[in-house]
Amino acid sequence: MKEKKMKRSDFLKLAATATVTGAFLKSGKTSAKEEIGAQAIEADLSKLPREIVYKNELLRMQEDLLRALKKPLKERKWSMVLDLRRCIGCSACTIACKAENVLPPGVVYRPVVDEEIGTYPKVTRRFIPRPCMQCENPPCTPVCPVKATHKREDGIVVVDYERCIGCRYCITACPYNARSADFGEVYTEGTPIVQDYELRPNFEYKKEWPRKHGVSPIGNARKCHFCIHRIEEGLLPACVTTCIGGATYFGDNNDTDSLVSDLIARPNITTLKSELGTKPKVYYIWG
Repeated sequence: MKEKKMKRSDFLKLAATATVTGAFLKSGKTSAKEEIGAQAIEADLSKLPREIVYKNELLRMQEDLLRALKKPLKERKWSMVLDLRRCIGCSACTIACKAENVLPPGVVYRPVVDEEIGTYPKVTRRFIPRPCMQCENPPCTPVCPVKATHKREDGIVVVDYERCIGCRYCITACPYNARSADFGEVYTEGTPIVQDYELRPNFEYKKEWPRKHGVSPIGNARKCHFCIHRIEEGLLPACVTTCIGGATYFGDNNDTDSLVSDLIARPNITTLKSELGTKPKVYYIWG
């Protein structure tokens, strides 16, 4: 019997549901609403032929993410892979990150370094996204006098805004320039009126943070956290889903079946400043 092909409209509907919708999976602690949402996503993914899921990298990463969230926190090892052969320097990831985390002037979690290499007339450009490396041995954590910055069981290095005193020692200690200080600035400063959208709260670390002077995160150190508030709701980080060139991969490196594990096992993978012994969990494919 000839296999019935899936309609393109049905495929697009399933793909959109699987990559945009999410639910936080915690063993025995998931609400009924979240459980139904998670089951719906997995049901949608299960309707897709395996070859489609594995060919579409976003769908595969979404499936990897849902599988990882079923495990205890300490058994996950979130990692990111950046394929520099695919990065086109569009900075869509930078803008998506700013919009997702409501970042003010001077605070950037996901810069893209524009590097010119070669000798004239044989020159070219290379674009290097630089999120927080989420180091296994982070040099930023031991210098914090109040233990506001620490590493979670899943390896993500976070900042406790309620404990941070704004000393900025961690900013100096980071060899990757991956931390910024929030001085409470706004983009419309000096204009007739500060726009309301600049004063809206953000939701980092799964909590609402109002934009008011004297209230965290104003005055704190801030950094990329792999969009914890998204991944713990079953969604991929904002930079992953908006990467035009498909250069950004994310998943659980403790899962041997995940896409990131496949990529990290390749011989052309590397990390930045590996000689420092920080053991970054952000990897790069150079060529």
